[in-house]
Amino acid sequence: MVVLSEKRDYYEVLGVNRSATKDEIKSAYRKLALQYHPDRNKSAEAAEKFKEITEAYAVLSDDEKRSRYDRYGHAGIEDTYTQEDIYNSVHFEDIFSDLGFDFDSLLKDLFGFSPGFGGGWASAPQGKDIYREVSVTLEDIAKKGRINLEYEREEYCPQCGGSGAQGRLVVCEACGGTGQVRIQKKSGWLTVQQIFPCSKCAGRGRYPEKPCPSCHGTGVVKRKRSVEIEIPPGVEEEATLRLSGEGHVGRNGAPPGSLFVKLEVKPHPLFRQRGSDILYEAVISMIDAALGGELEVPTLYGKEVVRINPGTQPGDVIRLKGKGLPTRHGHGDELVTVRIRVPEKLTERQRNLLIEFRKEGEKSGLFRVFGKRG
Repeated sequence: MVVLSEKRDYYEVLGVNRSATKDEIKSAYRKLALQYHPDRNKSAEAAEKFKEITEAYAVLSDDEKRSRYDRYGHAGIEDTYTQEDIYNSVHFEDIFSDLGFDFDSLLKDLFGFSPGFGGGWASAPQGKDIYREVSVTLEDIAKKGRINLEYEREEYCPQCGGSGAQGRLVVCEACGGTGQVRIQKKSGWLTVQQIFPCSKCAGRGRYPEKPCPSCHGTGVVKRKRSVEIEIPPGVEEEATLRLSGEGHVGRNGAPPGSLFVKLEVKPHPLFRQRGSDILYEAVISMIDAALGGELEVPTLYGKEVVRINPGTQPGDVIRLKGKGLPTRHGHGDELVTVRIRVPEKLTERQRNLLIEFRKEGEKSGLFRVFGKRG
C-alpha cells in the first residue's frame, strides 16, 4: 500500500527552511515551546501544538531521523520508530534548564511515557527498517503488476535461535538483568535522570557465557531475501510502499521492522504518463489528414489500428478506451495526439498538383487567399 500521511511538514511546523542548521532548529523550537507550553498557554489548542512542535524537533534534531525524513518524508518516520524512539535522543534539559520546566512529567501527560530527559526505554527496540529504491517500467505496471526484489536483512541466527549463546545465558551483573542503567545528574537546581541501555549486555539483561560462533554473540546473521512486490493500481511517477515485517528482526522478541520500497517509473521511449492515462503522438501525412484512413499505433498491450477521420486537424486526439494503466476501478485510456508532417521536398509534378489543388480550393472558397503568391 502507498504510504500517506496527513501530518504537516516538520520544517513548516517549526518555521525553518530545509537547510536550517541544528542551532536554528533548536532556537525555533525553544521559541515555539515557550509560546505553547501548557503551563504558560491555557488555550484549547496549546497542548496539541506543543506535541506537534516537540515531535518535529525530536526528528529534525537527530541526524539519522532527519536524513530519513528528508528522503522519505513521514513514511520514513512512521512505524520506523516507536513514539518513544522518536524522543530517545532528545536532551530537553539542554534547552530548558534555565526555565525549570518539568519535561519528564509533561511528556508523560502528553504522550503517555516518560523518557527521563533523553534516556532510553527498557523495552526491546523494534527491528530497524530497510529502504530500497526500485525502477519499474510502464509495462511492469500495465501487464505484470508484480516485481521481485532481492535484498539483505538481519535474521535470527539459526544456530543459536537468536540467543547469541553457545550454551547458557548469564544474568548481567552490571544492570541486574534489567537491560538498562540509570544515571542521575544535576542541571542547575534540577536533578535529571537518564536511562540508557546497558553497554555490557546491549540492553538484553543477559549475555552469552560462551558466544555463538556463527553470529559471534549478536544473535543475528545477514541473509539474502527475495520478496514479490505488488505494484498498486494507479501508481504515479513516485510512490513509497511499506511491507510490514520485512525489515530487520527485532531484538529480544521485539517485532521486526518494515521494508520501504520507493518505486520510480522509468522514462518510456514512446509514451508519457498522465495519471492512469498514457499519451502517445502519431505523425501522419497531410494527405492522410485530409482524406482519412487507418493508422497502426502501439499500446502497452500490443498494436491497435485506429481510424483517421477525413479532415483531421493537427492536435486532434484519438482516445483508445481501456488502453491506459490499471486503476482501482478499471483502466485508464491511451490518448493519441495527431501531428501532421508537411513534406520538405517536392517533385515538379507534386508541386504542380498542389498548385492546382490550391487554385481549385481558392475558387471554391475552401482555402482563404493570403495575399499575392509567387
